[in-house]
Amino acid sequence: MSPHSVPRSRPFPKAGEGPRTPERRLRGAPERHSPARRLLRALTIASCVPYLSLKIAWIAGSRIGIPDGSGLLEHRGLMAAANSVTVLMDGAVIVLALLLTRAWGRRLPAWLLATPIWIAGGLLAPIMVGFPVQLLTRAATGDGSQGAGDRPFLDEWVFGVVYTGFIVQGLALGTLFVLYARERWSHVWRGRVWDLPRAATGRTLKVTAVAATVLALFPATMRLLWACGATTGLSATRIEQRTADFYVLEGISALFVAVAVAGALLLAFRRGPALPLKVPLAMAWLGSGAVGCWGIWLLIAAVLPGGEEGEQASGLMALTYAVGMIVGLLVVTGTASFLRRRGA
Repeated sequence: MSPHSVPRSRPFPKAGEGPRTPERRLRGAPERHSPARRLLRALTIASCVPYLSLKIAWIAGSRIGIPDGSGLLEHRGLMAAANSVTVLMDGAVIVLALLLTRAWGRRLPAWLLATPIWIAGGLLAPIMVGFPVQLLTRAATGDGSQGAGDRPFLDEWVFGVVYTGFIVQGLALGTLFVLYARERWSHVWRGRVWDLPRAATGRTLKVTAVAATVLALFPATMRLLWACGATTGLSATRIEQRTADFYVLEGISALFVAVAVAGALLLAFRRGPALPLKVPLAMAWLGSGAVGCWGIWLLIAAVLPGGEEGEQASGLMALTYAVGMIVGLLVVTGTASFLRRRGA
């Protein structure tokens, strides 16, 4: 072992022992089977079952939960391919739950774990916030989930079952990741923002934070306009189908854009002297995932063929999703650069 692997001020480890860093302690620790982790793992896996069951049934040709006249009955080949992709995505959540609670999961490179966790968190976080707010809004306003010109899409019970499962997934998987990350990387987010040395942030974080903030003005403005009732850039069908749900989701989308860039700026320029470092890190991490991953998802849906004239997303809608995607990717790139420097 090289003498440079340990500080010179400390005695060398015994032969074959090596420095007991957080990474080494975690990899060498026996597998834990605490009741809490077993319960969280079981909840995560069980919460995937309703969604996976519906998707597999639809791929097999079942129409359970799909009313007559639904757009899902058109373009069956395309829908089967899309459903297959989402089955793999939700199946990956089960793999993540096992990875976060098994000994072999502690030996994975950081990036190989962080990437799917970032995607999962980004896709689930807006649902976890948006679905309860939608339910409260419907209860308060009496506005249904379908607009006046909306064709039936799915039976109402499907949304309740699937989104409830997503919320349980997000809570259980998120808690498992926090427990895992606290053991493996807790040294990365210790301290407060102001305690960071100037060199800790690096040029990459500063550049990406500023670029993301400038670009974010466009999708944030469009989302806020749509949340406030403006029709600028919306397709004809989308205008007819607007409900309270639409306004709520657009407002939440704008909120996540603001959270992402605020977290990046706080980290890059060390603002908020009394703020714990984990707060802007969480803001940048979750915010970038929500903006970037949903931007990718909506952009793919916008450019896919299918639907009648007026039903497809307009060019301005697609541009909004694309810029949001870029904002999310910029923020997570800067955050990853910060974490690498901090870990080193």
